[in-house]
Amino acid sequence: MKIGVLCLQGAFIEHINILNKLGIEAFEIRQKKDIYQKFDGIILPGGESTTMGKLLRELDIFDILIDKIKNDMPVFGTCAGLLLLSKEIANDNRRHLSTLNVIAKRNAYGRQLGSFNIIEKFNGKDIPMTFIRAPYIEKVGENVEILSIVNDKIVAVREKNQLATAFHPELTDCYDVHEYFINMVENNIKNLNIKRGV
Repeated sequence: MKIGVLCLQGAFIEHINILNKLGIEAFEIRQKKDIYQKFDGIILPGGESTTMGKLLRELDIFDILIDKIKNDMPVFGTCAGLLLLSKEIANDNRRHLSTLNVIAKRNAYGRQLGSFNIIEKFNGKDIPMTFIRAPYIEKVGENVEILSIVNDKIVAVREKNQLATAFHPELTDCYDVHEYFINMVENNIKNLNIKRGV
């Protein structure tokens, strides 16, 4: 298994470190040639979604990434990564990849709760969550599974091959969310092998 981590801007090295600790090969996606490697899943880290969306277009990675997601490559977006994936952003006219059937709100918690830590359930299990000027999800569409709600706000979802969190699991010592994503990737590899008759 090999997972690419988008390294244009933001908190990407922490994701790579966790993947390495879990025995998963990870590599950096910094330019167009990187995305043509053979790999099995991709992580879109936190950072600044507008900057990341702009760089994806400037580096000519944008359409290739959409194509991979639409062709069932597992993708995991955290914070800004959630905004990149969201079909709509309620308080921003800009759209990015728009592959995840949710409406998100950026910088949703305001200054007072701009950054906070909490222990809440993800997929039924209590885990530590770190929020930094985080978005949340205002509305989910068809086929979107809600994995976490914090203070009545949706903060983690899955739609088929797409996983997204408003919080930063890479900034804690808990690897549950990354392990959930790795399981998604493993299942996708199995399904692809079945289709190929391997």
